[in-house]
Amino acid sequence: MEVKMKKTVSILAMLSTIILGAEVIVKGSDTMLNLTQRLAEAYSNVQPDVTVSISGGGSGVGINAIINREVDIANASRRIKSKEISAARANGVDPTEIVIALDGLSVIVNNKNPIKQLTVQQIGAIYRGEITNWNQVGGPNKKIVLYGRQPNSGTFVFFREEVVKGEYSSAMRQMNGNAQIVEGVKADEGGIGYVGLGYIKNVEGIKPLAVAKKVGENYISPTDEARVRSGDYPLTRPLYQYTNGRPKGIVREFILFELSPAGQKIVEEEGFVPVTQNYIERNNSILQE
Repeated sequence: MEVKMKKTVSILAMLSTIILGAEVIVKGSDTMLNLTQRLAEAYSNVQPDVTVSISGGGSGVGINAIINREVDIANASRRIKSKEISAARANGVDPTEIVIALDGLSVIVNNKNPIKQLTVQQIGAIYRGEITNWNQVGGPNKKIVLYGRQPNSGTFVFFREEVVKGEYSSAMRQMNGNAQIVEGVKADEGGIGYVGLGYIKNVEGIKPLAVAKKVGENYISPTDEARVRSGDYPLTRPLYQYTNGRPKGIVREFILFELSPAGQKIVEEEGFVPVTQNYIERNNSILQE
């Protein structure tokens, strides 16, 4: 009798999901916003009974939401911090990491700026406010205007840790998202900004700079997919999704779609780079049932 009752409850739960539909809630990284919206739209064509709701706000916002059990998936353009893991575990949450794409974080300037390349050290000095005129790096006699993100952004954190290696100049204009940085630099001949690779595709009025790790090393463009894929481009980074424990049910199915050939084709169409074999293997170890 008890077994029959359990089966009946299970069947009713399944029917309820089919009738009412189901929802996957995703929140976080602005860099990943357009990409995951495209993935969600494509998934809805395959699974019309499942709604995938996507919102931005920044990686920090998404990670905080998964810690507080407010979402199913947190999008993050930087890795979760140890203090965030501790906060999650204190709340009974087990943050589990999946990589859905690679990004070549792009340093952009106005198309009228003759500068074509910079080292990581030069870019860091520019964003710390130590280099303030383009003529200090071989460019025109024009004041450098800094465009960047806000502290809740994973890109803000990644760029500070990997490039600035200190505090940002107080003169940096903190923009809400990648698109706002693009528009700011496009309208400002002295402007410099940093944005996800997907935000420079087919955009006029700006250009990405080739970047070298240091003087004497090769300058590599973020648009060189092979060099981003190999990690040779200095600002290559994974784009993460975090769930509470191993993803299950419709959450797992959506992530599997993102990582499928159809999903990874969308990653390419949006200007990012598909996951490499090492990440595929890591993802598979987490997603296997």
